[in-house]
Amino acid sequence: MTAVLEVRDLHVRVEDTEILKGVSLILRQGEVHALMGPNGSGKSTMAYAVAGHPHYQVTGGDILFNGESMLELDPDERAKLGIFLAFQYPVAIPGVSFANFLRAAVSNVRGYKDRAREAAAQDGQSKVIGSELMPMREFRTELLTKMDRFNVDRSFARRYLNDGFSGGEKKRGEVLQMAMLEPKITILDESDSGLDIDALRIVSDGINKLVADGMGALLITHYQRILNYVKPDKVSVFYNGRVVLTGGPEVAHMLEEKGYSWVEEEVAEKVVA
Repeated sequence: MTAVLEVRDLHVRVEDTEILKGVSLILRQGEVHALMGPNGSGKSTMAYAVAGHPHYQVTGGDILFNGESMLELDPDERAKLGIFLAFQYPVAIPGVSFANFLRAAVSNVRGYKDRAREAAAQDGQSKVIGSELMPMREFRTELLTKMDRFNVDRSFARRYLNDGFSGGEKKRGEVLQMAMLEPKITILDESDSGLDIDALRIVSDGINKLVADGMGALLITHYQRILNYVKPDKVSVFYNGRVVLTGGPEVAHMLEEKGYSWVEEEVAEKVVA
């Protein structure tokens, strides 16, 4: 079954400010949907709301995965369904190695922890005896295979998570996380931010491989340049908390040529009116 993420007439408030004012879009596995818009238009707010960040209050509309609402699900439950958020600024965690972080994340998303706890409960134990983690040999084999496939240096496994990483290394690390967690739908919040040309090509190649494997990608970006490497099936324009235009790749080219002032002058005022 092809997984489908649907954002339906979504309204989101942060403290006393309404940020999203009725956003609707659909993303399926194997598709790339680019979301473009000026700073402050609400793109990242939508990303965090879909992922389940508690700071973002949904006041109307719905977020559905395969037709079922996710609004009552915690972020980890959404991750187990197959939702992944790649951050614009990945967080550094000194003292936690990349490999240990990934093993814990994979074990949680793939249900190793749940199965270990269920087995303990069936045996009448109050706590789990043994590991709740993916077996080390199995994890290591898969990790090294995917590091090689996605052009991630094997030394990443021993380094602390994003600690002292360059911008390109952080984004390659997120591609590796996607490869290991195997999400059905990923929201990439400005994954091209801070990347030089070589890093952009490597990250884009990883995204393309994952999409070819069946991942759906909602690619949030300001600029056309990443879309030269990751070809979108659809491009939507965000303005003032709404999607005001959706079309093919030509929309990104129009934005590159005319700028976001064109959106305000030619498109957005008609929607607001």
